[in-house]
Amino acid sequence: MTDGFAPDPRLAGDTVLVAEGPLSQLRLMDDARFPWLVLVPRVPGAEEWIDLSGDQQRLLLAEINLAGRLLRGLGPVHKLNIGALGNIVRQLHVHVLARQEGDAAWPGPVWGAGQRQPYVASARDALVSSLRHGLDTFPGP
Repeated sequence: MTDGFAPDPRLAGDTVLVAEGPLSQLRLMDDARFPWLVLVPRVPGAEEWIDLSGDQQRLLLAEINLAGRLLRGLGPVHKLNIGALGNIVRQLHVHVLARQEGDAAWPGPVWGAGQRQPYVASARDALVSSLRHGLDTFPGP
């Protein structure tokens, strides 16, 4: 499954690796405006959900659920946004965002809303550490 896998350079440049899951890399979008995780299945050539086997689809769904629970654990969440667009980055990846009423893009979508605001390194590192700790509190997918 992982032979030949590498995250798309744009994903790698815009995110920070949090953990390696059973199927996917769990990555934090480097945008302090939104609690935002990205799952990147380590399946070379996968661009669409339908490119995954049934077992891989079920595993990715479990990882999406886990990412949502991790985000809820960070604080109040008014809405979880989950999406796999792929219009710019073709490699299959799933966004899981925690939205709060009044955030920088509320109530619209985050894509194309203003400029990304990278985390201050210390805040990013603390958040990644918190997410990793949160992974320890949940049973695996």
